[in-house]
Amino acid sequence: MIHFIVNHTSATGKSGHILREVIDSMKQKNVEYKLYKTKHEGHATEIAAKLSALPEEKVTIIVVGGDGTINEVLNGITDFGKVRLGVIPSGSGNDFARGVGIEKDIHKLVNQLVENHLEDRIRKVDLGRVTYGQDTRLFGISSGVGMDAIVCKKVSESRLKKVMNLLHLGQLSYLFMTVYTLFSMKTTDISVDYGSEQKTIGKVIFFVAMNLRTEGGGVPMAPDAKPQDGVLTFSSAAEIPKWRTFFCLPILVMAKQNHLKGFDNTPSASAVIETKEPMILHADGEYLGEFTKLRFECLPGLLQLIQ
Repeated sequence: MIHFIVNHTSATGKSGHILREVIDSMKQKNVEYKLYKTKHEGHATEIAAKLSALPEEKVTIIVVGGDGTINEVLNGITDFGKVRLGVIPSGSGNDFARGVGIEKDIHKLVNQLVENHLEDRIRKVDLGRVTYGQDTRLFGISSGVGMDAIVCKKVSESRLKKVMNLLHLGQLSYLFMTVYTLFSMKTTDISVDYGSEQKTIGKVIFFVAMNLRTEGGGVPMAPDAKPQDGVLTFSSAAEIPKWRTFFCLPILVMAKQNHLKGFDNTPSASAVIETKEPMILHADGEYLGEFTKLRFECLPGLLQLIQ
């Protein structure tokens, strides 16, 4: 049995076409399946929790949706020991699928997922976890504060992303909002404790724990990050004059930021940060609030991924 959790509104309905491909493939291969369509924010988490509680020894869940839906499912899984997760990306960013190397051709991907499900072929990949106040949130891509968190919040609240999705240019909405945010945001100082090393970073533009290489629709914040290395890559930019940030942006997009003063990429299993002023926090692009103390940690090999 394959359980499909489907966000039919992701990327302005792109998942509808994918779903037809999925149903045709299931019928051709005579594979038993069930479809669960999300109806509201947080519904994918509820569905994943119920599926995790099934009495079966192994439960296969395949997500048809974007990065936000995947994040909801990750945070609904209560038994990572028996759940196998597959992903058919239908969002505008699709950083999770890009980061773990999922097949781009949908027809090939569906067939591959079914075959690997039947043979129980999995790949164990890392997840991240952020603790904020009394709460925690898992993330597959990234979690952080500063510019990228502000951009995620603004994009989710703006009509721009919907318009760009209609034009099949959804990734550009992040770029437009990034440029605006760079010139309008306020910076602050943070202290970072990596366990074996402590440091203070002044005038922070962003500080993000990267599990995968890219976020925000393909921006390589951590060019060397890998999903199976047992660590997160903590990427930051600080003490860069606003006039210079505009010229740094193309270099960031080209993944050449390690050669620039003010950028840093530090691999570590965990980090605790304290900020001078409350900063907006996101996990996989989902807004979580504003906080002054956070803990990020890697959960090595937690996710059993079918791909």
